[in-house]
Amino acid sequence: MTVNEFIGKPKIYQHVLSLVYAVKEINDNPEILPNVSLGFQIYNSYLNERMTYQNTLNLLSTRKHTVPNFKCDQQKNMVAVIGGLDSEVSRHMATVLGIYKYPQLHTFLKSIIFNNTAGDTVYFNEKGELAAGFDIINWVTFPNQSFLKVKLGWMDPQALEGKEFSINAEAIKWHNMFNQVMPLAKCNENCHPGFCKKTKDDMDDCVKCSADQFPNKNKDQCLPKGINFLSFSEMLGIILVSLALSFSLITSLVLIIFIKNKNTPIVKANNRDLTYFLLLSLMLCFLCSLLFVGRPQTMTCYFRQTSFGIIFSVAVSCVLAKTITVVLAFMATKPGSRMRKWVGRRLTSSIVLTCALIQASLCAVWLATAPPFPDLDMHSLAEEIIVECNEGSLTMFCCVLGYLGFLATISFTVAFLARKLPDSFNEAKFITFSMLVFCSVWLSFVPSYLSTKGKYVVVVEIFSILASSAGLLGFIFLPKCYIIILRPELNSKEQLIRRK
Repeated sequence: MTVNEFIGKPKIYQHVLSLVYAVKEINDNPEILPNVSLGFQIYNSYLNERMTYQNTLNLLSTRKHTVPNFKCDQQKNMVAVIGGLDSEVSRHMATVLGIYKYPQLHTFLKSIIFNNTAGDTVYFNEKGELAAGFDIINWVTFPNQSFLKVKLGWMDPQALEGKEFSINAEAIKWHNMFNQVMPLAKCNENCHPGFCKKTKDDMDDCVKCSADQFPNKNKDQCLPKGINFLSFSEMLGIILVSLALSFSLITSLVLIIFIKNKNTPIVKANNRDLTYFLLLSLMLCFLCSLLFVGRPQTMTCYFRQTSFGIIFSVAVSCVLAKTITVVLAFMATKPGSRMRKWVGRRLTSSIVLTCALIQASLCAVWLATAPPFPDLDMHSLAEEIIVECNEGSLTMFCCVLGYLGFLATISFTVAFLARKLPDSFNEAKFITFSMLVFCSVWLSFVPSYLSTKGKYVVVVEIFSILASSAGLLGFIFLPKCYIIILRPELNSKEQLIRRK
């Protein structure tokens, strides 16, 4: 309950003290109003129109700022307003309170009686009458400064239960400015700690949601966007990680098989050192795909594409070196050929080292000029924010992929031309198939990479890495493992043929 009163007269001051005392006793006695606490605010009108309007607005505002409708910094529920003793003061108050439709109690507390916490009977009128209550008055003001005073009902705390409050709704006279329609509420739900409120404006204009929000289905509220990236905990991430680890384990097993059978003809004929190096690089190719899973961080963005580019360049250069070795070995067997001096470990090492250094140089320039970095893409998806690695320089990214494609094309071409060379251990056929798979995967990668969005861009690249690496591993090494493990007699026959 809120009181607007002037305290200039002793009689009115007694009314104020009576109200304060009554509220205190009611709040202290749980049997009078259980689970309800009363409060009040007292303002002095000074019999002045300006101060009356000012203090009436204070009732509708916060304690710090006189801005009606904003009440986030206090918790109060104003039920009614007791006007001034003077009818003029109450009329000025009604001008403002009528807008918000707060009931205004006109006449003062006539009498009230109750027992306080000490058990004493307390009266609030000089005669000790038991009747107590308020008149509920509707003040209607008009542009010509005239007003209408209508009694709407009665409030009697001493009445029977259910009849303490009575009001005649039909007697309410609303001003024409309201068109006889209840005004729309401007309040939101209660604020959570640390948050403030804004009024709900009724308007027909559309407001665009911020970049990190999206509209709901009814287009009347903005909702926060979710986060989109390939996580280790989601099913798709688990499957890709499992495939990468499984392929790397298979590669390590193949490496162990070749090391244990390093003295067999089929292993010796295909340059053992180069074979070991190719298997190690393939193992790293499978493992580097793990850098693409998880929320992008600064270091992972640095090493994602660069490690992929360098490691794959090493793998493809090893394949190229093996193919060139096959061609040179066949040419060296011809009488009087000068190619014998080129066949050996020095040539293959030079090819692998040179090709890898060129790719490493491109990656170094990329990191030095415009390195990749974690970024948020808020516009590609309607309801999600994509957490991604921005490539920094798209030109350098294309150069790394282009150089890798260049090496793969040369390897495929040389292997295709050498696929029919008459050599017992000629693996050019297998290299041709492996490089065909490799090139096909990465040619299909480009349109897939450009057409997908969000975490599926990363999924496409991981799949391309695993598929191309698995193609090299399967076509080049699985036939040899089949002979070494399941058909060792073929290995011995080949040895006899080679000795002849």
